[in-house]
Amino acid sequence: MSRFDTSDFIFRRILAIFPISVLLLVAGIFIELVISSSQSLGKFGLGFFFHSTWDPVAENFGALPFIFGTLVTSFVALLLAVPIGVGAAIYLAEYAPPQVAKAISILVDLLAAIPSVIYGLWGIFVLVPCMRDVIQPFLGKYLGFLPFFQGPNYGVGMLAASILLAIIIIPFIISVSREVILAVPNVYKESAYALGTTKWEAIFDIVLSYGRVGILGAVILALGRAIGETMAVTMIIGNNVVITPSLFSPGYTLASVLANEFAEADSSMYLSALIEIGLVLFVISIIVNILARVLIWSVTKGPAEVIK
Repeated sequence: MSRFDTSDFIFRRILAIFPISVLLLVAGIFIELVISSSQSLGKFGLGFFFHSTWDPVAENFGALPFIFGTLVTSFVALLLAVPIGVGAAIYLAEYAPPQVAKAISILVDLLAAIPSVIYGLWGIFVLVPCMRDVIQPFLGKYLGFLPFFQGPNYGVGMLAASILLAIIIIPFIISVSREVILAVPNVYKESAYALGTTKWEAIFDIVLSYGRVGILGAVILALGRAIGETMAVTMIIGNNVVITPSLFSPGYTLASVLANEFAEADSSMYLSALIEIGLVLFVISIIVNILARVLIWSVTKGPAEVIK
């Protein structure tokens, strides 16, 4: 028995190295980003996040336009993607025949695996012309009294980037929301049917009530994907350092400014400012993903709530 106990002890300690190495890797990335951005952190402090000037020549940097562009595109993308994603998940989990649900689920997983640069190319050759010739003129004609739908009609801009982001994150919302809905115990739905509820009443009052935390986790997970998206957004957002309420206007995000300007950083301060943007993006992504995973776990693995 001692031989087996010793082997198990050694094996357990060897396996423990792997999760510890992941934690060390994350900590190492964070520490390196902090050290590399120390020059910008020391000069600009918290003002870096509230300053809107981005002037590499004068070495005057502020991240507010990029934070604004990231928040706007991510919010509009969620506004478009959540109803479609959750609706598709409900259909696949509750209404679709098993073979149809399986086939569509495979397609959804394939969509989630497509490289973002492919989405970007599709956006350039299909979405941008459609935005320029059809969607933005229509919105400008009928909703032009709103500041969100005013401004030049270039095709590229924050609205185009938001629509492309919505297309990218829809598969994530569908996949995770479907698993959450399927995790709802059948006894709850059967009890609702026994009380005389219709199917849609059971879904909205029971299934979605039970799985709302997990679905919220799916939405937050999709938000993390939208915030960190780089190439597809960079290709069609227009890359203009500006803060404007118009969704037609070109803009910038935290990820796209890193992709566009990192190779052009010709001074230590310029490079430090870009790395600080990377630090902000890294911290936001970690927090969003942790929160999403906790919410999803609370539904799929945690104890069931009593539905009142």
